[in-house]
Amino acid sequence: MIQLAKISQIPEILAMINACRLVMEANGIYQWTTEYPSKKAFENDIERNELYVFLRNDKIIGCIVVSQFMDDEYRTVPWLTPNEYNYYIHRLGVHPQFQGKGYAQQLMNFAENFAKEHNALSVRLDTFSQNKRNQKFYEQRGYTKLEDIFFPKQSKHPFHCYELVF
Repeated sequence: MIQLAKISQIPEILAMINACRLVMEANGIYQWTTEYPSKKAFENDIERNELYVFLRNDKIIGCIVVSQFMDDEYRTVPWLTPNEYNYYIHRLGVHPQFQGKGYAQQLMNFAENFAKEHNALSVRLDTFSQNKRNQKFYEQRGYTKLEDIFFPKQSKHPFHCYELVF
């Protein structure tokens, strides 16, 4: 079941995200750090009603942020649709024990359907240039790869921007 996250779930969300980070690092992917995603970021997401968790047997196995807020880093990207009514995906994660079972697909289906139901023009996101698995995941879902952006506090490597137009 996918539902809005609660503040009380932050410790469990952070533990799940940390497990994801450790597996990515073991595979040479330094997309998430000990500083990002942060507790504060998740608190802000919850405050804005943008963070959703995937529950299985009352345990959080995944999360996703579905937001209408455009980060400043996105402003220079030549998006395929006008910057009028778009949704942005952030912090998609599935606990490593549950990866490869379709839960990320279900979280993305939820986010894309949510955006469609709210008459969005598109869904936009970015993913780490060193994370080939994520790039393939989004491209197979029909996302178009656009320009790169940088988050220097996170990595010296770029992040690829993607957009799915409805």
